[in-house]
Amino acid sequence: MRVLTLTTLASLARLPHDVPLELPEGMTAPLGCDAVGMPEEYGRQARARLPQIGVVYADGARWWWLVPSGSSVSLDWPAPLRYAAGARVPAGPSAPRLVHRPDGTAPYTPPIPLYLTLCRITGTVPLWMRTSRTAPPSPTAHR
Repeated sequence: MRVLTLTTLASLARLPHDVPLELPEGMTAPLGCDAVGMPEEYGRQARARLPQIGVVYADGARWWWLVPSGSSVSLDWPAPLRYAAGARVPAGPSAPRLVHRPDGTAPYTPPIPLYLTLCRITGTVPLWMRTSRTAPPSPTAHR
């Protein structure tokens, strides 16, 4: 059994906690919200390449893009990206600040164009384009 000392308890109290990204006033999220975090440099590149972007927050050197809940299903977001279900992101030294707010009430960046853009930026092959190398059929298979 582990004994908790005062030092251990104090260090546990300093662990970062996840904080929710709040929707800007007047926006609704009927599909729920998740977030995709990336280095600021990737965020700037993606912003310049995408025709439609949703709400984007920054906390230090990481940008967080709001996407509909479940945008991780069947997508393998490339490193060094971080997917945050429920748009709950690690607490940083300062509160996330709004970088971009779209017109209208929907906060979402379409996840497939965002995924493809980030695959291109990171040099990653999209999940559905990856092939597994299979051995050629055995010569005895036709007998």
